[in-house]
Amino acid sequence: MNDTSTGLRLEGITKRFGSFTAVDSVDLDVAPGEIHCLLGENGAGKSTLMNVLYGLLTPDEGRIVIDGEPRSFSNPRQAMNAGIGMVHQHFMLVEVFTVAENLMLGREGGFVLAKDAARKRVRDLSERYNMPLDPDAVIEDLPVGVQQRVEIIKALANDARYLVFDEPTAVLTPQEIDELMAVMSRLRDEGRGIVFITHKLREVRAVADRITVMRRGKIVGRAEPTASEGELAELMVGRAIALQIDKDAAAPGEARLTVEGLRVANSAGGIVVDGVDFDVHGGEILCIAGVQGNGQSELVDALMGNIPPIGGRITLDGVDISHTTPRRTIDAGMGFVPEDREYDGFVAPFTIAENLVLNRASQAPFAKGLALDLGAIERNAEALREEFDIRAQSVDDPISALSGGNKQKVVLARELSRPLSVLVASQPTRGVDVGAIEFLHQRIVAERDKGTAVLLVSTELDEVEALADRVLVMYRGKVVGIVSPDTSREVMGLMMAGVPFDEALAGATARHGQENTHE
Repeated sequence: MNDTSTGLRLEGITKRFGSFTAVDSVDLDVAPGEIHCLLGENGAGKSTLMNVLYGLLTPDEGRIVIDGEPRSFSNPRQAMNAGIGMVHQHFMLVEVFTVAENLMLGREGGFVLAKDAARKRVRDLSERYNMPLDPDAVIEDLPVGVQQRVEIIKALANDARYLVFDEPTAVLTPQEIDELMAVMSRLRDEGRGIVFITHKLREVRAVADRITVMRRGKIVGRAEPTASEGELAELMVGRAIALQIDKDAAAPGEARLTVEGLRVANSAGGIVVDGVDFDVHGGEILCIAGVQGNGQSELVDALMGNIPPIGGRITLDGVDISHTTPRRTIDAGMGFVPEDREYDGFVAPFTIAENLVLNRASQAPFAKGLALDLGAIERNAEALREEFDIRAQSVDDPISALSGGNKQKVVLARELSRPLSVLVASQPTRGVDVGAIEFLHQRIVAERDKGTAVLLVSTELDEVEALADRVLVMYRGKVVGIVSPDTSREVMGLMMAGVPFDEALAGATARHGQENTHE
């Protein structure tokens, strides 16, 4: 930024947590009327840096300068009063309150602010930015895409001049992402400065005016929006990355996993999986696509025996496993990569070697009677470390010492180191860097090519398009349809919002016809 008297500037920001430096001497500036994308993998320090700006964290070194004036914030209220707004990845909304009530929270006067005035403010802002909102709607009754509109309206209601969008597309359909990009562009055109935090290359190139790349807490490069996805990925990871998976067409065999009329309830008794039918054949990858929270997690839990279904049937190689235990499900030939590896994927205090035999520690060659064969466990770990490129100083190190990508390699290596009928992989690349994603995708495709049936659950459409042989779309616990992976993003996005395939295809075709007519 040439004119230091205007705009937002972070100078030499450093933030440490104990001996770990999360943000290391970072300089970043944002001009009024621009979208500055902050690109980097999960754990790169992007959100920590913005939490310093928003007053959620106090920097150990460095300063914040707004329009030439040094500022310091010890809480978000001070940041908001200085014109900073933040749309968080995890919404900061009170679910039992209405839209208008959420707008009133934290503002000067609090609930002294007239509710009618808050309602009017919601209506005015939602109309101005083409984000329809009912001021009296209760947050918990709104879809996640609409909840995000509320977060944006909250920031705008405080007259924010600089807005931070922290991974805002994680829970949106493609259509909602397009709408968000349009809102961001309009805000920029009004003269607001925007920081857009993301790890998605497609989105960066769509809206960025400038791009700054972070890795391991530092700025490692800056790029123009004209940079290719490959160039941006290389900046993020530090080496060239193959963004497209080279795979042959599937050669499906017999159905290995069959699900018929499956119904699953949550702890409150609500139906979250409602009459789901599908099968997965050996030698194919069936991807379950959908916005997070539409029953995918509960479906996987039922398949693995973690929760009992209240109706329907699950068969594995013709054997009913609907009400069996996780142990028996695994022994029957089901491999499992859970969506939360930290909670379900490994035992953090155990060594890498121990985690690599968690599902077979009581079996030969790793057990001799009641005793473990430590030599066999060590040899197994060394072989898998080499095969799966697990970056560790020693297999005797605790798994907690590994990066996210290497932890996920351990989980996948353990599951693929035994014969499988079905591999269930839920969000297998969440929180994993681009380089590890490349490797994990290759191994999943290789497992398919061995004849294993692969059921992959992902909220990332890029991943679905790259890996799927067929795509099952879920919405509110039901199957909307099963389609080809080359189905357009527009149609897929409509299906993710609950529109049946035929209607989604007709709607997309009609819209494109109207656009062609207007040209």
